[in-house]
Amino acid sequence: MKSIFRVTVLLWALWLAASPAVFAAKAPKKTKKDEVVTISTSLGDIKLILFDQTPRHKANFLKLSKSGFYNGTTFHRVIQDFMIQGGDPNSKDADAANDGAGADNEKMIPAEIRPELHHQYGAVAAARQGDFVNPERASSASQFYIVQNHRGTPHLDGAYTVFGQVISGMDVVDKIATQPKDERDRPTTDIKMTVKVEKLKKKKITELYGYQYQ
Repeated sequence: MKSIFRVTVLLWALWLAASPAVFAAKAPKKTKKDEVVTISTSLGDIKLILFDQTPRHKANFLKLSKSGFYNGTTFHRVIQDFMIQGGDPNSKDADAANDGAGADNEKMIPAEIRPELHHQYGAVAAARQGDFVNPERASSASQFYIVQNHRGTPHLDGAYTVFGQVISGMDVVDKIATQPKDERDRPTTDIKMTVKVEKLKKKKITELYGYQYQ
Protein backbone atom coordinates (compact mmCIF):
# COMPACT_ATOMS: atom_id res chain seq x y z
CA MET A 1 0.00 0.00 0.00
CA LYS A 2 2.84 2.39 0.93
CA SER A 3 4.65 1.67 -2.36
CA ILE A 4 1.51 2.51 -4.35
CA PHE A 5 1.20 5.80 -2.41
CA ARG A 6 4.86 6.67 -3.12
CA VAL A 7 4.41 5.96 -6.83
CA THR A 8 1.26 8.12 -6.90
CA VAL A 9 3.06 11.03 -5.19
CA LEU A 10 6.04 10.66 -7.56
CA LEU A 11 3.83 10.70 -10.64
CA TRP A 12 1.98 13.75 -9.31
CA ALA A 13 5.27 15.58 -8.72
CA LEU A 14 6.53 14.71 -12.22
CA TRP A 15 3.28 15.98 -13.74
CA LEU A 16 3.57 19.27 -11.85
CA ALA A 17 7.16 19.73 -13.03
CA ALA A 18 6.19 19.07 -16.61
CA SER A 19 3.18 21.38 -16.54
CA PRO A 20 4.22 24.63 -14.79
CA ALA A 21 1.97 26.73 -17.00
CA VAL A 22 -1.11 25.15 -15.48
CA PHE A 23 -0.35 26.65 -12.07
CA ALA A 24 1.52 29.78 -13.16
CA ALA A 25 0.02 33.03 -11.91
CA LYS A 26 -1.83 34.91 -14.58
CA ALA A 27 -0.11 38.08 -15.74
CA PRO A 28 -2.03 41.19 -14.72
CA LYS A 29 -4.25 42.49 -17.48
CA LYS A 30 -3.05 45.62 -19.16
CA THR A 31 -5.58 48.37 -18.71
CA LYS A 32 -6.94 50.04 -21.83
CA LYS A 33 -7.30 53.38 -20.06
CA ASP A 34 -4.96 55.93 -18.53
CA GLU A 35 -5.28 59.19 -16.63
CA VAL A 36 -4.33 62.49 -18.21
CA VAL A 37 -3.31 65.26 -15.82
CA THR A 38 -4.03 68.83 -16.94
CA ILE A 39 -2.12 71.69 -15.34
CA SER A 40 -3.92 74.93 -16.15
CA THR A 41 -2.07 78.26 -15.87
CA SER A 42 -2.64 81.84 -17.02
CA LEU A 43 -0.33 81.08 -19.95
CA GLY A 44 -2.17 77.95 -21.07
CA ASP A 45 -2.64 74.26 -20.30
CA ILE A 46 -0.03 71.53 -19.89
CA LYS A 47 -1.17 67.92 -20.23
CA LEU A 48 0.85 64.95 -19.05
CA ILE A 49 0.69 61.24 -18.42
CA LEU A 50 2.42 59.33 -15.61
CA PHE A 51 4.46 56.15 -15.98
CA ASP A 52 3.41 52.73 -14.66
CA GLN A 53 7.10 51.93 -14.11
CA THR A 54 7.09 54.40 -11.19
CA PRO A 55 3.94 53.30 -9.30
CA ARG A 56 4.62 55.16 -6.04
CA HIS A 57 5.19 58.47 -7.78
CA LYS A 58 2.23 57.97 -10.11
CA ALA A 59 -0.16 57.14 -7.27
CA ASN A 60 1.08 60.05 -5.17
CA PHE A 61 0.82 62.62 -7.96
CA LEU A 62 -2.66 61.45 -8.92
CA LYS A 63 -3.81 61.54 -5.30
CA LEU A 64 -2.57 65.10 -4.82
CA SER A 65 -4.01 66.21 -8.15
CA LYS A 66 -7.45 64.75 -7.48
CA SER A 67 -7.59 66.17 -3.94
CA GLY A 68 -6.96 69.74 -5.10
CA PHE A 69 -3.62 69.93 -3.30
CA TYR A 70 -1.87 71.61 -6.21
CA ASN A 71 -4.55 74.22 -6.84
CA GLY A 72 -3.11 77.63 -6.01
CA THR A 73 0.51 76.47 -5.94
CA THR A 74 2.90 78.13 -8.38
CA PHE A 75 5.82 77.40 -10.64
CA HIS A 76 8.21 79.01 -8.19
CA ARG A 77 11.53 78.30 -9.96
CA VAL A 78 12.07 78.68 -13.69
CA ILE A 79 15.35 78.48 -15.62
CA GLN A 80 15.26 78.89 -19.39
CA ASP A 81 16.96 76.05 -21.31
CA PHE A 82 16.77 73.91 -18.17
CA MET A 83 13.43 73.32 -16.40
CA ILE A 84 10.42 74.77 -14.58
CA GLN A 85 9.64 73.64 -11.02
CA GLY A 86 6.48 73.83 -8.93
CA GLY A 87 4.16 72.07 -6.51
CA ASP A 88 5.42 73.43 -3.18
CA PRO A 89 2.52 74.12 -0.77
CA ASN A 90 4.54 77.05 0.63
CA SER A 91 4.02 78.87 -2.66
CA LYS A 92 0.35 79.38 -1.72
CA ASP A 93 1.21 81.87 1.02
CA ALA A 94 2.37 85.46 0.73
CA ASP A 95 5.97 84.73 1.78
CA ALA A 96 8.01 84.26 -1.38
CA ALA A 97 11.12 83.48 0.65
CA ASN A 98 9.90 80.03 1.69
CA ASP A 99 8.98 78.83 -1.79
CA GLY A 100 10.83 75.62 -2.55
CA ALA A 101 11.57 74.82 1.08
CA GLY A 102 8.76 72.25 1.28
CA ALA A 103 6.46 71.48 4.17
CA ASP A 104 7.93 70.74 7.60
CA ASN A 105 8.52 67.02 8.24
CA GLU A 106 7.11 66.04 4.85
CA LYS A 107 7.14 62.33 4.09
CA MET A 108 9.50 61.61 1.22
CA ILE A 109 8.80 59.14 -1.59
CA PRO A 110 11.37 56.36 -2.10
CA ALA A 111 13.31 56.82 -5.34
CA GLU A 112 12.06 54.94 -8.41
CA ILE A 113 14.93 55.73 -10.76
CA ARG A 114 14.57 53.62 -13.91
CA PRO A 115 17.31 53.32 -16.56
CA GLU A 116 14.80 53.40 -19.42
CA LEU A 117 13.25 56.73 -18.30
CA HIS A 118 15.29 59.74 -19.37
CA HIS A 119 15.31 63.50 -18.83
CA GLN A 120 14.14 64.26 -22.34
CA TYR A 121 12.31 67.41 -23.43
CA GLY A 122 9.01 67.44 -21.54
CA ALA A 123 9.97 64.81 -18.96
CA VAL A 124 8.24 65.18 -15.58
CA ALA A 125 10.49 64.39 -12.62
CA ALA A 126 10.48 64.70 -8.84
CA ALA A 127 12.47 67.38 -7.07
CA ARG A 128 14.45 66.34 -4.01
CA GLN A 129 17.02 67.38 -1.43
CA GLY A 130 20.71 67.03 -2.27
CA ASP A 131 22.74 63.85 -1.86
CA PHE A 132 24.59 65.19 1.19
CA VAL A 133 21.38 65.05 3.26
CA ASN A 134 19.50 62.58 1.08
CA PRO A 135 21.87 59.83 -0.12
CA GLU A 136 18.92 57.54 -0.95
CA ARG A 137 17.73 60.19 -3.46
CA ALA A 138 14.19 60.04 -2.10
CA SER A 139 11.77 62.44 -3.79
CA SER A 140 9.87 65.42 -2.48
CA ALA A 141 6.33 64.61 -1.44
CA SER A 142 4.88 67.12 -3.93
CA GLN A 143 7.44 69.20 -5.81
CA PHE A 144 8.13 68.33 -9.43
CA TYR A 145 9.85 69.80 -12.44
CA ILE A 146 9.38 69.66 -16.21
CA VAL A 147 12.45 69.52 -18.46
CA GLN A 148 12.35 72.57 -20.74
CA ASN A 149 15.70 72.19 -22.49
CA HIS A 150 14.86 71.03 -26.03
CA ARG A 151 17.89 68.72 -26.01
CA GLY A 152 16.94 67.28 -22.63
CA THR A 153 19.05 67.26 -19.48
CA PRO A 154 20.78 63.85 -19.61
CA HIS A 155 23.22 64.83 -16.83
CA LEU A 156 20.29 64.34 -14.42
CA ASP A 157 19.62 60.76 -15.52
CA GLY A 158 20.13 58.29 -12.68
CA ALA A 159 19.97 61.02 -10.05
CA TYR A 160 16.27 61.98 -10.00
CA THR A 161 13.09 60.00 -10.53
CA VAL A 162 11.47 60.64 -13.91
CA PHE A 163 7.82 59.64 -13.58
CA GLY A 164 5.88 61.25 -16.42
CA GLN A 165 5.88 63.01 -19.77
CA VAL A 166 4.16 66.10 -21.15
CA ILE A 167 1.96 65.12 -24.10
CA SER A 168 0.58 68.56 -24.90
CA GLY A 169 1.46 72.14 -23.97
CA MET A 170 5.23 72.27 -24.24
CA ASP A 171 4.76 75.68 -25.85
CA VAL A 172 3.28 76.74 -22.50
CA VAL A 173 6.28 75.29 -20.65
CA ASP A 174 8.55 77.30 -22.95
CA LYS A 175 6.57 80.48 -22.20
CA ILE A 176 6.79 79.91 -18.45
CA ALA A 177 10.55 79.43 -18.69
CA THR A 178 10.99 82.86 -20.29
CA GLN A 179 9.02 84.85 -17.69
CA PRO A 180 10.78 87.69 -15.82
CA LYS A 181 12.21 86.45 -12.53
CA ASP A 182 14.22 87.53 -9.51
CA GLU A 183 17.70 86.47 -8.37
CA ARG A 184 16.24 83.24 -6.91
CA ASP A 185 14.76 82.26 -10.31
CA ARG A 186 11.26 82.92 -8.97
CA PRO A 187 8.89 84.53 -11.48
CA THR A 188 8.13 88.12 -10.49
CA THR A 189 4.47 87.45 -11.33
CA ASP A 190 2.96 84.34 -9.74
CA ILE A 191 2.26 81.55 -12.22
CA LYS A 192 -0.43 79.67 -10.34
CA MET A 193 -1.77 76.29 -11.36
CA THR A 194 -5.04 74.42 -11.19
CA VAL A 195 -4.79 70.67 -11.70
CA LYS A 196 -7.40 68.15 -12.76
CA VAL A 197 -7.37 64.48 -13.84
CA GLU A 198 -9.33 62.83 -16.63
CA LYS A 199 -9.46 59.12 -17.46
CA LEU A 200 -9.40 58.30 -21.17
CA LYS A 201 -8.85 55.28 -23.37
CA LYS A 202 -5.20 54.93 -24.33
CA LYS A 203 -6.27 54.76 -27.97
CA LYS A 204 -7.99 58.13 -27.55
CA ILE A 205 -4.90 59.63 -25.89
CA THR A 206 -2.81 58.53 -28.85
CA GLU A 207 -5.36 59.97 -31.29
CA LEU A 208 -5.56 63.32 -29.47
CA TYR A 209 -1.93 63.84 -28.49
CA GLY A 210 0.16 61.44 -30.54
CA TYR A 211 1.59 59.73 -27.47
CA GLN A 212 2.59 56.14 -28.23
CA TYR A 213 2.27 53.55 -25.47
CA GLN A 214 4.89 50.81 -25.37
